[in-house]
Amino acid sequence: MRVMSAPKSINEVMFLRFKSGDEQAFEKIFKSDYNAIVGFCCQFIGDYDIAKGHAQEAFINLWTNRQKIESVNGIKSFLYTYAKSACLNYIRHKKVISRYQDKQLQKIENQLNMDVLESFDFNSLEFTELENLIQASVDSLPEKCQRVFIMSRFEGKKNKEIAEELGISVKSVEANITRSLNAIKRKLSDYLVICVLQIIWLFF
Repeated sequence: MRVMSAPKSINEVMFLRFKSGDEQAFEKIFKSDYNAIVGFCCQFIGDYDIAKGHAQEAFINLWTNRQKIESVNGIKSFLYTYAKSACLNYIRHKKVISRYQDKQLQKIENQLNMDVLESFDFNSLEFTELENLIQASVDSLPEKCQRVFIMSRFEGKKNKEIAEELGISVKSVEANITRSLNAIKRKLSDYLVICVLQIIWLFF
């Protein structure tokens, strides 16, 4: 089951049109990359509506700063870097709030999310590889987990709506979402470990 279609490549002509202020070129870029940016944010902050807000802000800032983008690849670099920063700020804000709450598990999850996000270098990362990894992570989930996750994170449905539609309890929905997020985060973390090992191998 696919939740994000493979992004269509932006050619040099389209890039130059975007740089010159062509709104149709910008719309093509938006349609190409929006779902991937929302999906990326969802893996770390776990809230579909907030993830959409971060993604939309990323594109607004991309348009505002289009003259600073030097290449086609710079578009994805800007979008993912902005999304990373927005997610980190959101997690830091949650950590400040959680200091006044007794939620140790939430603190641990927030720290894990920060550690993974801070490790990403979007100036050198292969974006297609990252997007494929996120998609493969979703595809590898058990059928029920995958369905619940897609309905929650990519269709924007509330837990109660999902429970009613699938004929399961709200607690079961929450458990499946948590299981899905943990599985996806593990795969992203494993990817970072592989990147580090590759760098060590190259230099030592």
